Amino acid sequence: MGESVIGILLALFMGATTYKGFRDQQYYENYVFDVDKILINKEYRRLISSGFLHGGWFHLGFNLIALISFSAAVEQQLGPVLFVIIYFISLIGGNVLALYIHRNHGDYRAVGASGAISGVIFASILLFPGGSIGFIILPFEIKNWIFGLAFVLISILGIKRQADNIGHEAHLGGAIIGVLMTMAIRPSVITESPWLIAGLLFPVVIFLYLIVNNPAVLMIDRYWGETVRSVQRFRFKLQSNPSDKMSREEEMDQLLDKIRAKGIKSLTNEERKRLEDLSE
Repeated sequence: MGESVIGILLALFMGATTYKGFRDQQYYENYVFDVDKILINKEYRRLISSGFLHGGWFHLGFNLIALISFSAAVEQQLGPVLFVIIYFISLIGGNVLALYIHRNHGDYRAVGASGAISGVIFASILLFPGGSIGFIILPFEIKNWIFGLAFVLISILGIKRQADNIGHEAHLGGAIIGVLMTMAIRPSVITESPWLIAGLLFPVVIFLYLIVNNPAVLMIDRYWGETVRSVQRFRFKLQSNPSDKMSREEEMDQLLDKIRAKGIKSLTNEERKRLEDLSE
């Protein structure tokens, strides 16, 4: 299929800036994704610059392989200009979603081009829905549509659990921007793969609706917006007195109702601590 000239140039630049960041701590600090510096100091350049830094050689190598592997197909189908547009808008979109989800986590920091590369991968999935994706570490290939759906669901669960050091928010945001940009640039993909597009976007729309209207979904393990009394999955540290159980559940309900009505910022520090205690 040939090589992607733009993809190779981006990879070379990414490698050079990442190496610079490894050797120069001040350079790294000036361009890393940092929630407080973006929201308080208005350093919006970090939404882009952080995509040209990485946390280690493995992180860089994986992203470079993914970029070079998928960029040729997208660039040849859409042209270099549109390829660059998808790349950078996906990078920004992924970081904007990460910024929204971590807006109350002032110490949150991240680096990497995963959002941009996710956008390129999902553009490729829509352009070649019947194709397959192969990985060096696996002896078989995965159908594009299966990979896309699994990627979306794993990213949503990763954001929900926050149990690893992977930027699932940037992955998901970049992937969805890649889908939307490809639909805008090549509208024919909508009629060619309507079920694939619906399968990719529907769970994301539901998830975003949940976390926007009820931020507690991101705070409480195994909670997806249900009323506390309607589920049995919560395990409170309760005393044997039945009335104590009811009072704790009612207290949880009141806190969740307040979040739904006024947002997470409406909770006092004491209420946040109480919510954490009740959800354990």
